Amino acid sequence: MKLTDLLVKLDYECLQGSLKREVKGVVFDSRKVVKDSLFVCMPGAVVDGHKFAKGAAEKGASVLVVEKAVDVPADITVIKVKNSRYALALISAAWFGNPSGSLTTIGITGTKGKTTTTYMVRSILENAGYKVGLIGTIETIIADEVIPSENTTPESYLVQEYFKRMADAGCDCVVMEVSSQALKMDRVAGVIFDYGIFTNIEPDHIGPGEHENFAEYLACKRKLLSQCKVGIVNRDDEHYDLMIQGHTCKLETYGFHKDANLRAISPRLVKTPGYLGIAYTVEGLMHFSVEIDVPGKFSIYNSLTAIAICRHFQVSEQNIIDALKKAKVKGRMEMVRVSDDFTLMIDYAHNSMSLESLLSSLREYQPHRIVCLFGCGGNRDRDRRFEMGEISGNMADLTIITSDNPRKEDPQAIIEDIKTGIHKTKGRYVEISDRKKAIAYAIHHGEPGDIIVLAGKGHEDYQIIGTTKHHMDERELIADILQEDKNN
Repeated sequence: MKLTDLLVKLDYECLQGSLKREVKGVVFDSRKVVKDSLFVCMPGAVVDGHKFAKGAAEKGASVLVVEKAVDVPADITVIKVKNSRYALALISAAWFGNPSGSLTTIGITGTKGKTTTTYMVRSILENAGYKVGLIGTIETIIADEVIPSENTTPESYLVQEYFKRMADAGCDCVVMEVSSQALKMDRVAGVIFDYGIFTNIEPDHIGPGEHENFAEYLACKRKLLSQCKVGIVNRDDEHYDLMIQGHTCKLETYGFHKDANLRAISPRLVKTPGYLGIAYTVEGLMHFSVEIDVPGKFSIYNSLTAIAICRHFQVSEQNIIDALKKAKVKGRMEMVRVSDDFTLMIDYAHNSMSLESLLSSLREYQPHRIVCLFGCGGNRDRDRRFEMGEISGNMADLTIITSDNPRKEDPQAIIEDIKTGIHKTKGRYVEISDRKKAIAYAIHHGEPGDIIVLAGKGHEDYQIIGTTKHHMDERELIADILQEDKNN
């Protein structure tokens, strides 16, 4: 591909070399450089990609895209840009033929609800006959291919590659999670989403390597509403007015708020042995009743968001009702049937905010007891351990402290930190470091009417000990425990 075709949408300066180049590959990892490729030097939190410029040239890269001058042979073309991450996004889009133009694009941002909402949207649209690609925290789905995710939103080159593969596979549309980090680091730069969705925002992802403060976090989220044609926003969010500042899109709203374009009314809890759900009525732009097999008020928000999106695809009310009834998301309020006496579920809640939201939602079902099993990750913010311990101690009737991903820390030291938080409360707890044994304890000590939550792992099917990922899927652990009980 001609270099000038790759740079067509960029402001740049050619520091040296010729623009009359034929580029045979675009890379941002110097280990993947091939002859006559274009290498983008990006500054990182740990390593500056400019350090690899000379090595990339020696491996055969004929074009370097940089933010600052680099020392390479004179025959290498060096293109200087203001922001190389932004440049990578636009160059990648051009390299793959601007594939987002062949898809109806749906981008969802927010502190909570992104993952569940994407799966609900996919369920509704596929139930209505659309072929839908998905990019998110758990996985990327392209037709029948499933690719496990490393980031909520991949690097821009991968985003564009996935769009291209989706278009080639005959997908009509793509629904994707757009994280604040993705917006901050220009991973979706150059994409004008057909629909940009804001679910909610709360203080989170603030600290070293993420966002400097809440104002910056909000500013990054807000970028999506300047990068879409139709913005669909949660009218109930307390930061609604701040979120929509400077938006350039047509705006629609949803929520319980009387001024929302699409509203939820008359919510009611649904509870049967081993099952929890919620039902409500939709009014405003659409009118019908819906029931979801996922408990909690936030399930209303997630499904209402999906409805607000899918109504633009002329999906029938019955299609929406049927699809929402079947929609399931691995590790998000995922109920696993082990007994008719009590309910057991797996959820990804892995910080204080998500755990508090989860437990408060479950308390509304007036269970006999809430039993909360969780651990905390090693080599992460210690305050999270104290906070989660205190929340579980205050909100659960029994806490089972166990191990999560200890990484390079002593699992017992992490447990002691969690206990420090619990000791601020009057909450009862037991500690069982081995996660399988902890789950077995929860199942064997379940009482009629209990809700047992296995929190923190969610969709993850591994445990990180040291620097090694060991396979560990809680669904398999539960199945093993039940089989062992049966054999005994």
